[in-house]
Amino acid sequence: MRFAERMSRLGTETAFEVLARAKALEAQGREIVHLEIGEPDFDTPANIIEAAVKALRSGATHYTPSAGIPPLRQVVASQIAETRRIPVKPENVVIVPGGKPIIFFTILALVNEGDEVIYPNPGFPIYESMINFVGAKAVPVPLLEENNFGFDLDVLRKRINERTRLVIINSPQNPTGGVLSADELKEIASLVQQYDDCYVLADEIYGHILYEGEFASIASLPGMQERTIILDGFSKTYAMTGWRLGYGVMPEALATLEARLMTNSNSCTATFTQMAGVEGLTGPQGDAHKMVEEFRRRRDIIVAGLNAIPRVSCLKPAGAFYVFPNVKKFGRPAKQIADYLLQEAGVAALAGTAFGEYGEGYLRLSYANSVENIQKALKWMEAALAKL
Repeated sequence: MRFAERMSRLGTETAFEVLARAKALEAQGREIVHLEIGEPDFDTPANIIEAAVKALRSGATHYTPSAGIPPLRQVVASQIAETRRIPVKPENVVIVPGGKPIIFFTILALVNEGDEVIYPNPGFPIYESMINFVGAKAVPVPLLEENNFGFDLDVLRKRINERTRLVIINSPQNPTGGVLSADELKEIASLVQQYDDCYVLADEIYGHILYEGEFASIASLPGMQERTIILDGFSKTYAMTGWRLGYGVMPEALATLEARLMTNSNSCTATFTQMAGVEGLTGPQGDAHKMVEEFRRRRDIIVAGLNAIPRVSCLKPAGAFYVFPNVKKFGRPAKQIADYLLQEAGVAALAGTAFGEYGEGYLRLSYANSVENIQKALKWMEAALAKL
């Protein structure tokens, strides 16, 4: 079968490949601690589930407008207006099945073949995948440990130019757990505003999972709302990864185009999940807050445990639910170490290079697992790594 040439430029997510290998080992009777998948290990709050069930029983099983049901678009607009302190209308909101469509649609709608897109590296692999898929030039900005995994602003100044159509930022970050400071956001905004047709895709999906300080959005800065596409959703905050419910907030003209892309791809997001989303944003927030506090406890345990392992060092992340330990002292490629830990220690982790070339020398571990399993993984890792 002959495939379209563009398919050769489409990447994947290594986490799902490692998950499949780990599951195969479990099928052979091995005990595996899963630290590879980036999803909360909590159940969706009961009030959200009940709202979905009620919606199904009331007949919410039909098509909706491609941009989303009006009640959810209004609630999202109100919440974004409050939390980012900017004026937002429902017409600025597009509801989509998960967060990835906003990455896909924004790049499709704004970026031509040959344009340049700046993205964080290491970063969520779908950024680079979609840039390459449309035939644009992927321009990485390294996230360096010595800068607390913030944007390397010196590199950004050198690489942004009149061909740059989009700058992608992610804060709190996957895979590092780093958070961009207010000063970094101001500098990024200043550089973007030097070019008439340059925009920012701000992936803020982990914005509610923050352990230190106050969440800051680049869209809140003067002159940036009309240049920013906010990506957010329900998967991480409300443990709703399998529900596939996300949204983008953007200039109205772009929202019209992204809704048209929804029409051409998914038609619409499932009605009952959207109604559950209304409950998620307007209902009790206690479960979401408890989840963040539990993640904070696990973060402290896993960071302390990793730093106690000889030749491993790990910064304490300020957000999300990942750690990005440095394993350079072992003198081996990160993928080799990750493969070794899965086979010899029974710990499923990801190589930093699954998130880009600047991830070499690091591993990504998700602490969306129980304290008991985290402590077990640390013990097994220390014993296995001592043999390298």
